[in-house]
Amino acid sequence: MNIVIIVQARMTSTRLPGKVLKKVLGKPLLEYQLERLSRVENADGIVIATTTNHTDDPVVELCQRLQIPFWRGAEEDVLARYYEAANYFRADVVVRVTADCPVIDPAIVRKAIACYMENKQCYDYVRLENYPRGLDTEVFPASVLADCYHEASAQPDREHVTPFIYRHPERYRVKKLYCKQDYSHHRWTVDTPEDFELIRRIIAELYSVKPEFGLADMLAVIAEHPYWCEINKAVQQKTYGQ
Repeated sequence: MNIVIIVQARMTSTRLPGKVLKKVLGKPLLEYQLERLSRVENADGIVIATTTNHTDDPVVELCQRLQIPFWRGAEEDVLARYYEAANYFRADVVVRVTADCPVIDPAIVRKAIACYMENKQCYDYVRLENYPRGLDTEVFPASVLADCYHEASAQPDREHVTPFIYRHPERYRVKKLYCKQDYSHHRWTVDTPEDFELIRRIIAELYSVKPEFGLADMLAVIAEHPYWCEINKAVQQKTYGQ
């Protein structure tokens, strides 16, 4: 089966425009994420799903420099963009992540994929539950993505890709992956300047000594600098979807 990681990325974020290409230690955040996703050995490929807007030309240029396949589609209809990318690159299984998660842990992505592949007769959709926000990973078959594309009509369903799945528990069997401890209060995604400042500190502290740092390393550095959690504590997550 062709397992494809599809990363949605665009430059026109409302709260922090251009966030995916903001630099830490001279490297764009999206490049850090792609470097980390390249260590997900049980995936067959990575695709960037960006938009046809000229504002996203820099995203395409980064993909070309790094030799990462990309798809350009509608800005607002992210579901269509995802479906088209999955269809074009012949994905059988889709791994959904978003470009605002530059410190995503490849070990956890591997775990989510393995969970789905080992239980695909029992589940239609796998997602993380109580992990830090910013490690978000969803895994589902391309056939379910096709259902969403053809049947979902509500604007939030088109914008956030997967709400159609978990709003229909009578139809789709959902598996939630839980961490041993509840770390959901940690926010390691980038949507505001405060978020960026926290991620900048985490990368600056860890990358030079351990480029392949993961969840345990980030928890350890936060424990060493507990006041860092205050930096983006007041940021409210956007509702409805990831």
